[in-house]
Amino acid sequence: MTRIFSFEDLPTADLVVDAIYEGGSARNSGSDPIARLLPGSGNQGGFRASGAGAKKKFVVLYSSGEEGDWPDRLDLNTGQFVYYGDNRTPGHDLHDTTRRGNLILKAAFENAHGDAMKRSQVPPFFVFTKCPTAKSNRSIQFKGLAVPGFPGLPMTEDLVAVWKTTSGERFQNYRSVFTVLNAATIPRVWIDSLDSQEIALATAPSTWRSWVESGAYSPLTSEPTKVIRTESEQTPDTPLKAAILERVWAHFKDSPLAFESFAARIYQLTDRRVIIDEITRGSVDGGRDAIGRYLLGLSADPVYAEFALEAKCYRPSSEDGSASTVGVREVARLISRIRHRQFGVLVTTSAIARQAYTEVRDDHHPIVLISGRDIAEILIQAGYGSVERVGELLGEWPA
Repeated sequence: MTRIFSFEDLPTADLVVDAIYEGGSARNSGSDPIARLLPGSGNQGGFRASGAGAKKKFVVLYSSGEEGDWPDRLDLNTGQFVYYGDNRTPGHDLHDTTRRGNLILKAAFENAHGDAMKRSQVPPFFVFTKCPTAKSNRSIQFKGLAVPGFPGLPMTEDLVAVWKTTSGERFQNYRSVFTVLNAATIPRVWIDSLDSQEIALATAPSTWRSWVESGAYSPLTSEPTKVIRTESEQTPDTPLKAAILERVWAHFKDSPLAFESFAARIYQLTDRRVIIDEITRGSVDGGRDAIGRYLLGLSADPVYAEFALEAKCYRPSSEDGSASTVGVREVARLISRIRHRQFGVLVTTSAIARQAYTEVRDDHHPIVLISGRDIAEILIQAGYGSVERVGELLGEWPA
């Protein structure tokens, strides 16, 4: 059961992974739980640093999960956390932000790739996400203690300045990649000792101490125990995702053949190693709407795994009615068309029915299942973070 800390208990509370920290009842910033839990962090914004000058005691990274243009993301399987910096609107240079968050990121990642002395200058990053409760809409959930970089990721790719365009104005912001460390509890004694570097290191979680001393990452990884997603888990969980999926469905509902090409693009957006060789047509497709290859080897010595893709433009769930789900018959059709050493990809604007999903996973069929929520999230991650931008993309497939 998820542990919940009341607003009154926050000043003395430890930071426990996945615990919820409730906000106050007042309808103002005084109810902000982060400021009460971590004094010195301030009571507003997604990027909050404590400490004067260049040296920070700690940094809070708070993500609401509701900014389509800046899709912060935590991968619970690997412990990788992607966070976008604080230059999120045009009108400023990359490092010219009110809270100087991007300057802090720049310094932290530079020090993270140095020696132990440099790494000791990196402040701990505490990751929180929005998690409203019955008592307070401001409540948050602690997701872990993070450090810059990720095992196996080149230092040229863990902090990258990306371009965005808003209202015709181009500007840059950082896309940063962190590792959430395997530390289930962050003790209050360490948090309170962060004013003193020597005391802080002595009382720090062992994974933090190991990273500072050797640069070795110990990610907090978790293998999912539930491999069958429910229909609700395949349905958009935010108004933005629902609106994006509805826009896609409305565009293709009367032209399902055009959706086949779009579905292939969706799968391409998940991984640059996906190659689409052919969009098949009509009765000659043999049960496959597209065929392609997935690059396994090096580009200089490629090894490919071939795949067959099937697209189902079915009605997604909405306030007006339930979804028209993909059932056993449709999934079995794709499975029967997969050739030796191939895998399958099924893309739908709706959801895969539980029986069909269960049979695929229980029988270990090599099928990638991409449902309605996945489509919305893939588009957001690819930079199409609004209904308007999705509409511009859909212009490539005239209705």
